[in-house]
Amino acid sequence: MTENTARIGPRPPLIAGKPERKKEPRLLAVINQTGCTGCEACIAFCPVDCIEIVPGAEFAQFQQLVEVDIERCIGCALCAKHCPWDTIPMLVYQEGIQEAPHLTLKSVCNQKTKNDLTVGGSQAA
Repeated sequence: MTENTARIGPRPPLIAGKPERKKEPRLLAVINQTGCTGCEACIAFCPVDCIEIVPGAEFAQFQQLVEVDIERCIGCALCAKHCPWDTIPMLVYQEGIQEAPHLTLKSVCNQKTKNDLTVGGSQAA
């Protein structure tokens, strides 16, 4: 399988303890957290339980967010189909890994975030 270059460290034990997917999907769900309201509608439809709640985002207007554990997503698109805010794009797998940090504000899966891409206030190359 393709290496997840969006990871900055090991997944927390509760997340890492979930069953692994059997093969690399063609598509990958990536939540655009700038539009996520934390409504959790997507969680109910995920057949592999790969959507995690991200509590207490840094911005006061957000109570919580959700995040896809991109190492467990099977690309079924059910979360994207049922998101009332259309904030879950389905991306080609490799593109999803590359774009995930740009769309992630805070991670509980130990994946890179927008802050990890910023160096001294400017985007890292």
